Amino acid sequence: MSMMTYADASRLALQQEMARDPLVWALGEDLGPEGGVAGQYKGLQQMFGSRRIVDTPISENAIMGAAVGAAMCGTRPVAELRFADFGLCAADELINQAAKIRYMFNGQARVPLVARQAIGFRQGIAAQHSQSTEALWVHVPGLVVLAPATPADNHALLKAAIRCDDPVIYLEHRSSGR
Repeated sequence: MSMMTYADASRLALQQEMARDPLVWALGEDLGPEGGVAGQYKGLQQMFGSRRIVDTPISENAIMGAAVGAAMCGTRPVAELRFADFGLCAADELINQAAKIRYMFNGQARVPLVARQAIGFRQGIAAQHSQSTEALWVHVPGLVVLAPATPADNHALLKAAIRCDDPVIYLEHRSSGR
């Protein structure tokens, strides 16, 4: 059995899903050369190109709006929101659009997206990066909420989240090496 960090496990899961399905792609801030806030996308842009690992401007509501629209058009976006706090900036798109579309269209439209958010406290990250938003998401009908505890969980659950036909809020703890 190989040993793997939490971030490495999610990177491997995303890499495997992108290799398996050309409709899977990721978008967010600093995913390309920087590889994400904790290296969880490191090397993936070189592997899959800048059309599938997309660096975006600093605008969480634009990231999520693009992800919702792209998911409705048949792709499977993985939207990186860096910190759970920034999920609040994208709450309109997540709560009022993504979570309700399946119901508004009587099951004829789906929103297969993953919204990755780092949760938990870490020293030196200030008030706008330390909020606990987990309870908010679990009370929204139409959202699937996952919070993997171990690297093995992170690998298996991220793959399952990407394959899910409903919007998934994916909460990864930042002190786990994310």
